[in-house]
Amino acid sequence: MRVHIIAVGRLRAGPQKDLIDDYLQRFDRTGRVLGLGPARVVEVDDRKGGGMAGEAALIRRAIPAGAVVTVMDERGRLETSPAFAQRLAGWRDTGRGDLALVIGGADGIDPGLRAEADFALSFGKMVWPHMLVRVMLTEQLYRAASILAGAPYHRD
Repeated sequence: MRVHIIAVGRLRAGPQKDLIDDYLQRFDRTGRVLGLGPARVVEVDDRKGGGMAGEAALIRRAIPAGAVVTVMDERGRLETSPAFAQRLAGWRDTGRGDLALVIGGADGIDPGLRAEADFALSFGKMVWPHMLVRVMLTEQLYRAASILAGAPYHRD
């Protein structure tokens, strides 16, 4: 199952990008034998100022046909890392070829797009900077692959 992190905004070189690249590389290496990956980041940028609706249109175009769509949203479901790993495995095991993980812009995700999503995931009730959400999400992807592989990275 290919993983597409679709994020509003551009990430410049720096420590967050380094962390994201490292976790994506780890995920790809660990997930490959599990049928997970590769993972890639797709950045969309609404330079015409269309707000959430404009961002939603760009995001929709970036989502592969037939993908499981998961939005990152503070109103979403809180899950443990093992539960997230099992959710990924479940989507993979039902034959879903693509997973789109959507990170909205500064104003969040368009309500219409949020309503269309298959799942909403939360990293807590707090609002996180979008660049940190990218880091946390890529780390959780790697952690999920490690859990599914039985590797010692995750400790209960």
